[in-house]
Amino acid sequence: MDGVWVTLQLVILSGIAGFLLAIPLALMRIARSPGLWMLAYAYIFFFRGTPLLVQIFLVYYGLSQFESLRNLGWLWTDVLSQPYWCAIIAFTLNTSAYIAELFRGAIQAVPVGELEAAQALGMSRRQQYQSVVLPRAFGIILPAYGNEVILMLKGSALASTITLMDLMGATRGAIARTYLSLEFFLLAGLLYLLMTALLIGAFRLLERVYNAHQHATHLSVKKLDAQLRDEHLEQQVK
Repeated sequence: MDGVWVTLQLVILSGIAGFLLAIPLALMRIARSPGLWMLAYAYIFFFRGTPLLVQIFLVYYGLSQFESLRNLGWLWTDVLSQPYWCAIIAFTLNTSAYIAELFRGAIQAVPVGELEAAQALGMSRRQQYQSVVLPRAFGIILPAYGNEVILMLKGSALASTITLMDLMGATRGAIARTYLSLEFFLLAGLLYLLMTALLIGAFRLLERVYNAHQHATHLSVKKLDAQLRDEHLEQQVK
C-alpha cells in the first residue's frame, strides 16, 4: 500500500504540473510567431516521439553528466539526484506534450459563434481566452484528457526502473522476498485496475459538470416566455 500511495503521488503531481505547462505550450503552438510555434512544436515532437522510459533515463542518469547541475547545492542533492523527483520531472515533461496537443485542437474547435459573442460584448483577447476559450477547450478535451491520465497511471510503472518504490517497485521487492510472482503481479494488476476505475469515475463527474449541456435530455419549455417557445424547440425536447 505504500507503493500505491507513491504511485498516486507521481500521477497527481505530474498530472497537475503537466496540465499547467501544457496551457502555455498550446498557446505557443497556435501563435503566429514562427519562433514560438516552432519551439513548441519541437518540444511536443520530441516528447511524443521518444519512449517514456528513455526520457526517464535521460533525466535520472543524464542530468548527472553536467557538472554545473551537480554544483547547485540542495537543488541537486534534494531534488535532481532523487529518483522520486526525477520521475515526476520526466512524467511532467511527457504528459505536458500530449495535453498541449489536446488543448491546441480544442482551442481551434471552439465554435466561432462563441468567439463572436465575446467580441460583441467588448472582451479583450485576454478576457476571451480567460473566460471563454480556455474553459470551453477544457470541457472539449476532458474525455481525451481522462485517457491521458489513465495512460500516465499505467506508465508510472516504469518509475521502478530507477529504484523508486512505487506500486510496481514494491511488487518486485515482495516477489524477491517470497518468490510468489503470480500472486503479487495479479495483486498489482488489481490495484492498478482499482485506481483506473476511480480515475474514470472522477472524470465522468467532471464531464457532467463542464459538459452539462450534452447531458440535458429533459428540458422544460413550459416556463419559457411565449415568444421563446416554438414548435421546433418543443419537438426537439420531446
